[in-house]
Amino acid sequence: MKTALITGATSGIGKSTAIRFALNGIRLILCGRRQERLEKLKQELSGETEVHILSFDVRNKDDVFEKIGSLPEDFRRIDILVNNAGNAHGLDPIQQGNMDDWDAMLDINVKGLLYVSKAVMPGMIERQSGHIINIGSTAGKEVYPRGNVYCASKHAVDAINQGMRIDLNGNGIRVGAVNPGLVHTEFSEVRFKGDTEKAEKVYDGFQPLKPEDIADIIHFVVTRPYHVNIADLTVLPTAQATSTIVDKN
Repeated sequence: MKTALITGATSGIGKSTAIRFALNGIRLILCGRRQERLEKLKQELSGETEVHILSFDVRNKDDVFEKIGSLPEDFRRIDILVNNAGNAHGLDPIQQGNMDDWDAMLDINVKGLLYVSKAVMPGMIERQSGHIINIGSTAGKEVYPRGNVYCASKHAVDAINQGMRIDLNGNGIRVGAVNPGLVHTEFSEVRFKGDTEKAEKVYDGFQPLKPEDIADIIHFVVTRPYHVNIADLTVLPTAQATSTIVDKN
């Protein structure tokens, strides 16, 4: 049985991926900041697979290493790492940007991904096997108005994904990114700081991707034969052509 560690597992893409993995017999380490949600998800999935939960904020370097280092013996062999935790705060032009928002996006999307990867990679290198999936975004492939620092953080994920694949080559570890376009999750609610009306308007007039769509793709990626590495995959809803061109007719 393979073991997967998923960050940001309490909602959206992370939660859907956990469900999809559980239904296919993958042992789970579910990570997130919301303890109650982690416990509820563990309860829901325990009938399908073995589940261990770790509550931490990926921004807290010491906590990341302490919690991942505390894993019980049965969960220490991490075969799949899904770096899914991420956020977007605000849509301000850069000259009006909130620096706390900038810190949150860079700390979670970039440094948090690095901390978790750094904690997990040594075991993969020792075993000469493993699969790392970095969840990027179309914002890592282009820059759009008022996207500035969020786009910068996701461009960093794109660069880190490529750097990981290069540096880990020869260690038996596959590295790849899945870069979604518009997915209907709590993402927009976070970006608009709890303004649910604004958040929902993002998805008006077209059919966005669902978290389950991305979970299906992630499961497909990690179940390819060992000699196949899907290195960089971008997925959009049919109505979306770019980050800013969406058919809402």
